Amino acid sequence: MAKPKRRYICSECGSVSTRWQGQCPDCQEWNTLVEEAPETKFTAKHDLSSGGRAIRFESLDAPTKPLARNTTGLAEFDRALGGGIVPGSAILMGGEPGIGKSTLLLQAAASISKAGGEVVYVSGEEATGQVRMRASRLGVADAPLRLASATSVRDILTTLGQGDPPAMLVVDSIQTMHSDQIEGAPGTVSQVRASAFELIRFAKEKGTCLVLVGHVTKDGNIAGPRVLEHMVDTVMSFEGERSHQYRILRCLKNRFGAVDEIGVFAMESEGLTEVSNPSSLFLSGREEPMAGSAVFPAIEGTRPVLVEVQALIVRLQSGATPRRAVVGWDNGRLAMLLAVLEARCGLSFSTAEVYLNVAGGYRLSDPAADLAVAAALVSALADKPLAQDAIWLGEVALSGEIRPCAHAGLRLREAAKLGFSNGIGPELAGQDVAGLRYAPVSGVAALVDRVMATQ
Repeated sequence: MAKPKRRYICSECGSVSTRWQGQCPDCQEWNTLVEEAPETKFTAKHDLSSGGRAIRFESLDAPTKPLARNTTGLAEFDRALGGGIVPGSAILMGGEPGIGKSTLLLQAAASISKAGGEVVYVSGEEATGQVRMRASRLGVADAPLRLASATSVRDILTTLGQGDPPAMLVVDSIQTMHSDQIEGAPGTVSQVRASAFELIRFAKEKGTCLVLVGHVTKDGNIAGPRVLEHMVDTVMSFEGERSHQYRILRCLKNRFGAVDEIGVFAMESEGLTEVSNPSSLFLSGREEPMAGSAVFPAIEGTRPVLVEVQALIVRLQSGATPRRAVVGWDNGRLAMLLAVLEARCGLSFSTAEVYLNVAGGYRLSDPAADLAVAAALVSALADKPLAQDAIWLGEVALSGEIRPCAHAGLRLREAAKLGFSNGIGPELAGQDVAGLRYAPVSGVAALVDRVMATQ
């Protein structure tokens, strides 16, 4: 009998190698190759073309039941999910340690159980006493949910199979689960995949909403095999800076709703509280006009969020090396904007240190923030405050022109709703800007002239 071949799976990208290596040849990550159980070899008598059960095919226009959703009692959580949890769905939630994943799920589970839904909360990382202490601090200790501390998938599914299936099953975390059908310690690639497969199959068969908590790597990606994100219906990321109060629940994948929807929470001593108006959170403390401050209307899913972009320019003595520091934005994009302002407008940043910050710890990836950043940089360089009732939006091209951005009308209407009366950006065609005095700018040269003319 031939000796079974060993296989090593990369926990970051899922690539397969026949021998262990210190570095993955595909994603170039170090110490990520983990040995998997030997691959089963099929012979002629194991031919898969016979002996199975015939499946039934259906047409695309077959009648289908409307999608049902159950609310969690947390409006921001429901918003990120697209309107609530779907029975039989599988949700994977990742986030850094201590960011509040367990707190959020315990609050949601307690709210559902109080509304009459049966909820099972299984913790593989904490004892039941520790979970009860957190529930007491959050004020949800009276919630009638079923709590257990276990790591064996067989024990969990055997217990749940003895009665009616719960409406919601929370597993914290999938990296601590262990399946006796696969060799290996909990947290390995094969164990995470096998455990998730069994739990997801139970959820699909019984109509239970399954929520899996996942650990993240140092890069912020969910640890374990990449196939785990393909197996579930929804992938969510709980983000935020520990030094800041706010937390953002971001939907990265959703088979039952829109992608990139967010829910905003604030971490209080009593737990997470919902923030129905995130713009007020990120724009707090703007009482006095200050040079280098510009407001940008960002879009998260279908929600406009107004954030403040802050810039600081410090002139250096000759010979010193200038520094570029960015918080909440792309460092490469800042370098591009500085180059455009120098080449197209004649502004000099080569002898100055440039500091850029997005207030509140918010992270921007929208290219429409270019104009707001450029306005903040020019304002800081000229030491002239921008109008406090103005918003800035638009993408800056290498040629210096200002290009249109998506959902401009939605951004402007949200700004008008929050009391802003001026908008500066690219030329708009047929956009509704009711309630705002909109002034288009054609390029960065016109932007500099506008900022310099500010009193």
